[in-house]
Amino acid sequence: MKHLQNLFLLLLIIVVVLVGCARKVTYKPGAAPPERALTQIDASGLDFNDDLDIASLVLAIDRSLAYYNGAGRNQIFRIGDRLVGANQMKETLIAFKGILQSNKSVEQKKKQIAEDFLVLRAVGANGDGSIVFTGYYEPLLEGSLTQTNKYKYPLYKSPPDIVMEKVSAHDTKIGRNENGRIIPYYTRREIDIDGVLKGKGLELIWVSDPVELSSLHVQGSGKIKLEDGKILTVSYAQNNGRPFRSVTLSMLDQNKIDRSDSSYCGFKTWLKSKSEKEIFEILSYNERYIFFRFVDREPVGSLGQSVTPDRSIATDPDYFPQGALSFIRLRKPILDEDYKVVKRVDFSRFVLNQDKGSAIKGPGRVDLFCGFGSKAQATAGSLKENGELYFLILK
Repeated sequence: MKHLQNLFLLLLIIVVVLVGCARKVTYKPGAAPPERALTQIDASGLDFNDDLDIASLVLAIDRSLAYYNGAGRNQIFRIGDRLVGANQMKETLIAFKGILQSNKSVEQKKKQIAEDFLVLRAVGANGDGSIVFTGYYEPLLEGSLTQTNKYKYPLYKSPPDIVMEKVSAHDTKIGRNENGRIIPYYTRREIDIDGVLKGKGLELIWVSDPVELSSLHVQGSGKIKLEDGKILTVSYAQNNGRPFRSVTLSMLDQNKIDRSDSSYCGFKTWLKSKSEKEIFEILSYNERYIFFRFVDREPVGSLGQSVTPDRSIATDPDYFPQGALSFIRLRKPILDEDYKVVKRVDFSRFVLNQDKGSAIKGPGRVDLFCGFGSKAQATAGSLKENGELYFLILK
């Protein structure tokens, strides 16, 4: 009996140690864990209609292939309850691209896709298959390479004192070294209001509007037009490791704005009515801060590849495979000549999972890249729909 008690005690200790060493889970309580975020379905009844041109889809596919041939070549991706290597992800895209570029009819192509590929549906945050879709775009700001009275709000490049520590495959802890100790990096308040980075040579470029600058921080990339007409592209380079918090929702919760002012465009208009001091005070609620870099190509997503307007989506990489072929179904806004929404219609299309975002967390969120310009801004600003998300992999 004593021997059995000792054996039981030993097993108990082993279990406790193993539990203590387990990898920290990143998904939210109540949400489907990553291995159950996707469920295989019978695709025979799914109509693979696509509302866009094939050329843009082929371009997006080629950008994912470049990722699998480069930075992602050794990655292992979770797709539902299976682990898939980069080579199989490549094979999926190559086979799909072959179908697209074949001489078959549209109906024959859709039939072959249903026959040749496994289709997995995202279960969503509540397990009912409903996904919340939003949009993001590339804004245009006015700016200058030198500070002036008009252009006085800086975009900062990545500070040299940022320290990064890899915690998991998709999670990096960001901070700074102070007297041999890693502490959290400066907040938005400390940077924008207290000016802790001023005078350190980190200013990349200056812009004229602090509200538009805040939009650039949210979107992650954009274009800046200089006074001589030259347009420069800036893209995400780094963040301060602080959590993203929605300023709009905070203002709503405090009854400081009306529901009518809570849309993307409405909130910007409301914010621009405030003084500079008030603007920065309000925006400081979101501690997340973005650092930028110049790029000589289109906006770059989290794969290190350019994102494609209307064909690239951002999701949480803890749940969905990066670079993968996806299919979405939801409603989109139809705009008039003044970029006002006149109606919403159902649509579906193939997209590539090529980006991520600090506000796009969990198995129930997708952000669609809408491109550059006034139409893209209006579409992204008015897009908030429940829809469906599917991933495809070659059988």
